[in-house]
Amino acid sequence: MLIVAGTLHVDPAERDDYLATCAEIVRQAREAPGCLDFAISPDLIEPGRINVYERWESEEQLLDFRGSGPEPEQQVAIVEAEVHKFLISAVESP
Repeated sequence: MLIVAGTLHVDPAERDDYLATCAEIVRQAREAPGCLDFAISPDLIEPGRINVYERWESEEQLLDFRGSGPEPEQQVAIVEAEVHKFLISAVESP
């Protein structure tokens, strides 16, 4: 299992518009083979921060969905990004 998680930072005045452009991507991801969860959401206390969380069954399924990455308009809007891929070997209840 893979988890992709981190943060994106955009101009706070543009965050809602940026997130609106992500709605279809979230729908497509959640329907993609191997996607266990996919969320892009506004941070509750930092106005320009967006939280990213994805969970995939395999690297291959992640790459099949990922394709070319963010649309050019979305890429330009990102001021800073810190997103990492985590390889998970076991899952336990908290």
